[in-house]
Formats: sequence, C-alpha cells, structure tokens
Amino acid sequence: MAHNKRHEAALKTVDANKSYALADAIAMVKSNAKAKFDETIEISMNLGIDPRHADQMVRGLVGLPNGTGKVLRVGVFARGAKAEEALAAGADVVGADDLAEKIQAGDIQFDRCIATPDMMGLVGRLGKILGPRGLMPNPRLGTVTMDVKGAITAAKAGQVEFRAEKAGIVHAGIGKASFPAEKLIENAKAFADAIVKAKPTGAKGTYVRKVAVSSTMGVGVRVDAATVTV
Repeated sequence: MAHNKRHEAALKTVDANKSYALADAIAMVKSNAKAKFDETIEISMNLGIDPRHADQMVRGLVGLPNGTGKVLRVGVFARGAKAEEALAAGADVVGADDLAEKIQAGDIQFDRCIATPDMMGLVGRLGKILGPRGLMPNPRLGTVTMDVKGAITAAKAGQVEFRAEKAGIVHAGIGKASFPAEKLIENAKAFADAIVKAKPTGAKGTYVRKVAVSSTMGVGVRVDAATVTV
C-alpha cells in the first residue's frame, strides 16, 4: 500500500505529455526515489532501428565516468598465467573446465564474463546458457581478449553493456539515487554519446526517438533528447 501511495504521489509530479531537460528530469527522479533502499537510476532510449536486421543492431560497452554504484562480479575463463593475472586483477570467479561445470549446474556467480581467445572452444559449448543471460564473451565487446587485466579493470570501474531489444530500446543503470545530480547527468550523457556513436549504417530516419529516465520504484520521466545527445 505504501508503494502504491508513493507511486501515485510521484505521478502527480510528472506531466506525462511533456519532455523535460535532462537536469530537470534527473532532479524529479531523484526527489521521487523514496524507497528504503538506494534505488538505481536508469536511462532508456527508443531508437529508430529494427534489431531483427543485422545492419541495424546496436550493441557495445561504455565506461561511465562516475561508475554505476553497483559492485559488478566478473567471471573469467583462463588457464595458467592468465588465470593468475585475472585473480590478481580482482576477478570474482576464475576457471576453465571446472567453471564450465559450475555453469552447466546453474551456479553462475558473475555479472560479466571474460575469456581468453584459447578458451572460446570451451565457452562456446555454454552458449545456450550464457547467451540468453547476455553473458557470452564477445571479441567485439572486448570480453574475448588477452588483456584480461584491462577488461576486468574496465568492468569493475563502471563499464556497462548495452544491447537493443526487439522494440529498438536500449537501457542501462547510470548510477544510484544517492549520486549527486551532476554525476548522474555526466553518466547519462556518456551513455547517450556511446549510443549515438554506435548508430548502425542501416538506420534510417530519426535515430533517437525518445529518451526517459526513471528509478527502480519510481515513475518514468520523458527527456528532451536534445539535452542528452548534444
């Protein structure tokens, strides 16, 4: 009941037919984030693409300048010296066949998966498990690499992955409600800039159609795209 009352009160502060400047939208979302935990602030962008076509897929990684406020767990497929490098760099789970067995048993204790190139034969057999969860290492995303330390460091520093859904929407957490507004604004613009740079060759017409920000338990606030992407 308390949640419903908070939600109804938040709805009264937002004009659903209006697009706000990014700074104003962030301020509104922060003021309405009144849950008993530190809510995640999320940005969503509706793009003029059809991800079902290969030349219109939008996918990548972006490092947020102020991090996400979330502790990202990193799993690494590696052997020998590279496994030792991964552990030294702060990986949460490191292994090879033993790690594959855990994953097959449903024991997945990581949010980002990194692999050295020589491990992809093993990792490929886990595609049906890792793929649907968005955890499959990909060389284009820098998660299949010999620079294990660099990939782990980037992930731990606040790097987020984005991928367009069927409806052409990309979204990501850009921080916590406790973050200063300025840091959330910087993160939002960094994310939007990465999306614009990732514009596929097959995209026609208006690329960024709608932008909105919201908190975990709050209402969405539409944002004037020009205040995010410029």
